[in-house]
Amino acid sequence: MDNRFSRGWRVEKVSFQTVRETNLRSVLRTVRELAPCSRAAVAAATGLNKTTVSSLVVDLMGRGLVRETGETSQRRVGRPGVLLALDDRSVAAIGVEVNVDYLSVVAVDLLDRELVERHVPLDARAAGARECARRIVAALEETMKLPEVRDRTVVGVSVAVPGLIDVPSGVVTRAPNLGWRNVPLGDLVRECLAGMPVLVDNDANLGAMAEYRFGPCSGTSDLVYLTGEVGIGAGVLTGGELLRGAGGWAGEIGHLELEPNGPECSCGRRGCLEALAGVEAILREALPDRVPDHPLSGGDVAALVGTAVERAQAGDPTTVAALERAGTWLGRGVAALVNVVNPGALVLGGYFVPLTPWLLPRCREAALARSFAPEAGGCRMEPSDLGLSAAARGGAAVMIHALDTGALPLPKATAPA
Repeated sequence: MDNRFSRGWRVEKVSFQTVRETNLRSVLRTVRELAPCSRAAVAAATGLNKTTVSSLVVDLMGRGLVRETGETSQRRVGRPGVLLALDDRSVAAIGVEVNVDYLSVVAVDLLDRELVERHVPLDARAAGARECARRIVAALEETMKLPEVRDRTVVGVSVAVPGLIDVPSGVVTRAPNLGWRNVPLGDLVRECLAGMPVLVDNDANLGAMAEYRFGPCSGTSDLVYLTGEVGIGAGVLTGGELLRGAGGWAGEIGHLELEPNGPECSCGRRGCLEALAGVEAILREALPDRVPDHPLSGGDVAALVGTAVERAQAGDPTTVAALERAGTWLGRGVAALVNVVNPGALVLGGYFVPLTPWLLPRCREAALARSFAPEAGGCRMEPSDLGLSAAARGGAAVMIHALDTGALPLPKATAPA
């Protein structure tokens, strides 16, 4: 990941201008890339002299970011060099995703390894924005008290939301499926966490970053992640960089109009992809005897998706036909993405994943038929294997990456440097 992912952060009362601060991050990045490695190897890679590197390593060790492995490098001349690695014992970052019917929480260590994953049912529509903010803070505080996290320094928190986000301010400009407008979520969370750095971003963007780093198509620099929730958003990577657009609101593929006389969408228009192939729309068509007329509440979606899977596996014609129609609509939306950004991979996430045996064949078929480029431009289409925590996972990883790039302050030393 490059530092372009970190644009738009708001970090208060921190200066990254000193040469030492820059050098500390350079050494930290180098240890991440080369570990286990000697101080001499770090000096050679960074161009810093060995004395400076030794001083910086001591500083980073005091901050709980670098440790000595106890192993030594084998040299032909001179004393063996003690090897360095990232310290995976002292630091954590936490990502949260709020969606219509749940909160997901993921904590990771300095090596991006998962420490905690929690899934909390939540009727976010009924709760409202301020109650959701309170629940987010409560989930964070509970997570920070868990044995896996409580003795670590939490360097930052990310919150993923399905909607339009002004990332620099942390304001949720519009989240129609939650019923939110102009909610200062970043401030609401930050003020309860003693000023801890907080990033608020779109759930599809953070999901795309998780897929880029950890998913079945990891390392694909031109990638699209489709959220499979009540709404549909697209996190788009082009050349390894998030496509945000002029106002930071790119990726709202769910509000691409595909059928002018189609069903009404939560945005107030008709025939949007989301109204045709969002999970709530799928369930209404697939389970007409089970889905109420009113919007689905917390806990309903997961149970109904399970029922749809059971009926489809049993060959229920209504359910199978509804899923296949939704797959065709998804494929038409994917074709638009293929024609505009030509991704190398497209990943279906969220509640789409258990439905992919019926969605994906029709999605591929429609994308191939409607894409201008032959074979859909070579786009590989796969289900995610990151579950309902992809956005939270991606957000936590972004916070760790931000330590290397300067978007977050380094933790204070806990031992004399």
